[in-house]
Amino acid sequence: MLIKRISSAILLILVIIATMFINWFFNLVVMFFILSGLYEFFTMVENKGIRLYKYFGIGIGAIIPLSIIFRFEPTKSWELLFIVMALLFLILMQLGRRNSSGVVVDVSTTLFGILYVSWFFSFLIKIRQLPGGVGLLAAVLLVTKLGDIGAFLVGVRFGKTPFMSRISPKKSVEGAVGGLLFSVFGALICKNFLPFNYPQLVLLGICFGVLGQAGDLSESLMKRDCQVKDSSGIFPGMGGSLDAVDSVLFTAPVFYFLMSAILK
Repeated sequence: MLIKRISSAILLILVIIATMFINWFFNLVVMFFILSGLYEFFTMVENKGIRLYKYFGIGIGAIIPLSIIFRFEPTKSWELLFIVMALLFLILMQLGRRNSSGVVVDVSTTLFGILYVSWFFSFLIKIRQLPGGVGLLAAVLLVTKLGDIGAFLVGVRFGKTPFMSRISPKKSVEGAVGGLLFSVFGALICKNFLPFNYPQLVLLGICFGVLGQAGDLSESLMKRDCQVKDSSGIFPGMGGSLDAVDSVLFTAPVFYFLMSAILK
């Protein structure tokens, strides 16, 4: 299992490195993770007996990154308009139901999946579109994924003290600390890509290390609620698309808003 996990991780890293410099390839890979991640999320939730609008949600989820790729922004706050329209259509679709039981849960869960997977992950496209976007993209991915790698390696080797065992039994305090240290290291080696001094980079690494682990724990909480071990088996030893990008879902939006404010 360890060999499979490492092999999958190396393959993903190589793909990510290749996509950073080829715009259409990068957009294609982001679309793959969004669509497969949405399918995994909706499939997991269906195990709880919730009546989802899976393919409507996947369709709407595909429009979000496509609108960013082609820079379709009809209003300044187009995301809010888009979310309101999606919610409106979801509510209107309920009018034809014979049984109104569970309407709030069904609509809320479908909309949550769209926001959580599609909108959050689409911020990687926005980051790449910023000035110096390739370097910024490399930085946020490196800081986030090094945190994942550090938490795993340190946890496997030194993990003894349970951390959030109710959510993820294999998590340990030692692994969490190791993840933070690796994230700080990732931020420091990205100095040439980021407009920060060393103390600020340390703070950035800690903040994004915490956010990345929060994203990982959040997905673990959802999987436990849905009673599944992995979101799918696409990547041997790692699980599914959601398992591979769960930490990035939290760091990418925050990093985008931080850098867009600084670069203005």
